[in-house]
Amino acid sequence: MSELVAQQVLNALALGGVYALLGLGLAMVFSVLGMINFAHGELMTFTGYALIFLSATLGWPFFLAVFAAFAVAAASAALIERVAFRPVRGASLTTMLLTTFAISSILHVVFQNFISPRPIAVAIPDWLTSTAQFSGLRIGMLQCISLGVTVVALIGLTVFLRFSITGLAMRAAAQDFSITRLMGIPANRVIVTAFAISGLLAGLSGFLWVAQRGSVDPLMGFVPVLKAFIAVVLGGLGSLPGAVLGGFLLGFLEVLLRAMLPSELLPFRDAISLSIIITILVLRPNGLLGRAEAVR
Repeated sequence: MSELVAQQVLNALALGGVYALLGLGLAMVFSVLGMINFAHGELMTFTGYALIFLSATLGWPFFLAVFAAFAVAAASAALIERVAFRPVRGASLTTMLLTTFAISSILHVVFQNFISPRPIAVAIPDWLTSTAQFSGLRIGMLQCISLGVTVVALIGLTVFLRFSITGLAMRAAAQDFSITRLMGIPANRVIVTAFAISGLLAGLSGFLWVAQRGSVDPLMGFVPVLKAFIAVVLGGLGSLPGAVLGGFLLGFLEVLLRAMLPSELLPFRDAISLSIIITILVLRPNGLLGRAEAVR
């Protein structure tokens, strides 16, 4: 029984890590601009297609293609900010939110018409999908990588936000963006950096998601980002630690319900999961670590 519990905890940590990285990317943009970027999932798809093109078409080594795909995701996020979001930055929040949906829809059409409407298989190295037995636990290489990537990304982002000039400017902007601009901090640099970091986090999540699925399709990022948004709300809008906490809690909730629910209730797993989250939000309207000011 203890081995089964430990196995489920390991699975939950691996899944929660993906949600945490995605939620952190959403929270980065929200903390600066006060909006949720629903085109964030398409950055995951960019990562998958870039990995296929670089590794399968151009024949790059897998590791080199993976890191280049991360760069593509970060650059794509910065480009989307420059082309789509910067021109409407002074508009209402509703306009900016609709812009994110428009970009998402446009990219869906581009992927479907210029690449493929069907899933494309990704050649994942065998060692990446291998598993090993340790003290009765079945530990997958992908699970270890997922946990390792999440921990390294969180530590790196924490160091960046605490000790770099740009990171300190982003933390100040998260507290009060208007005052930060009046103090002479360039708004464009802070915002584009936030988008680039969110794109990099989406790239990390996209790689982990593609490695689990073994394929890429135009709608690949929709469900993960929707769940990451739920995680951000659960943790507290405007709180970066809250986004991480919400991601891991959502991962634990999904895995535990999958393992504990009887077979006749498994089709209702998502409904039960959302009911639990709604109950938490009724008790904590601002989220677990959220601030009332951020929600307003």
